[in-house]
Amino acid sequence: MTTTVDLVPGMVTTRDAIAAAYGCGTFQGIEPADEAGKVFVYSDPSAGEEYGYTFDGRAEDDEFGPLYLYTGAGAKGDQKPSGRNGSLLTAAEKDREIHLFVAHGKVPGSGAMRQRYIGQMVLDPINPYEVRRGPGRDNVMRNVLVFRFRPAEGTTPAWTEADRMPAATRTDVEITEPVVTVPAPVVLPQQSGAKVKKTEQHATTETVADIPAAQRKVLRREGELVKAFAAHLAAAGHETHSFQITIKGEPGALIPDLYDATDHALYEAKGQTTRANIRMAIGQLADYRRHIPGQKVLRVVVLLPSEPSEDLKDLLGEEYVELVYQTEGGGFVGWPLAYNQP
Repeated sequence: MTTTVDLVPGMVTTRDAIAAAYGCGTFQGIEPADEAGKVFVYSDPSAGEEYGYTFDGRAEDDEFGPLYLYTGAGAKGDQKPSGRNGSLLTAAEKDREIHLFVAHGKVPGSGAMRQRYIGQMVLDPINPYEVRRGPGRDNVMRNVLVFRFRPAEGTTPAWTEADRMPAATRTDVEITEPVVTVPAPVVLPQQSGAKVKKTEQHATTETVADIPAAQRKVLRREGELVKAFAAHLAAAGHETHSFQITIKGEPGALIPDLYDATDHALYEAKGQTTRANIRMAIGQLADYRRHIPGQKVLRVVVLLPSEPSEDLKDLLGEEYVELVYQTEGGGFVGWPLAYNQP
């Protein structure tokens, strides 16, 4: 290392300067610097636009705070959680910091891109990445890993309104294969109990959102429930997949949990059998069903890990939402679906 670069959010530098200071490469979007104990991530939302999609950018805040989405490495074929992508997933256990930069125009008189430093990040410990569908460099649709970054504890990220994910230019429904579910969270012991700072624009105060371990268990249970039910359907000879729904004028995508093509039925799974979860599932299904193509009436179903109360069953029935729930023995009550449609 021959030079020094102070990593201060908002600073503008170049890949060459970072490489000279920390001993990493200069050409890839994910550049590990092993000796320095860091992984540098370079985000360029315009790069994806060349292929007709953009997954990079500042996403909407959720109940746990701010999010930045980042497209993984791999220009062609399905992206894998290994190689450079794996360096992000193993950063915490290897005690490596993740530092995020965003492309900031070209260096005057040069083809090199300037890089604006956003700040130190951690992978979301509940759901470190999502699987999306998008074309590769060969224009063939494939699975894309979209990493979910949150600010590291003590970091005030230097993102701007320009860093927000762009809105979709059209409404589109893409069939996803195989089933797209919430990935089982990677164990990130260094991040358990981590806090992220949520800074509202034009505000002078900060709120801190904890990501509780209990919530991770709920979402892991949800993912396992979907996988178990998908296997159950496959064993019965049913064809399953899901959808990636982009909405014109909105960033991001809607991704239902599971679609049974044989029954033309859409499932939304919840990891807890509570009123709040069931009400949320009803709303999600109402939103999804407007966009799912098909000549028959789409059946919508809530998938639960246990039997809900009688009043919640009545609520589902009144909203014409069917119910399937798992038994202690691993079976599923409510399936096969009854064939009486409203």
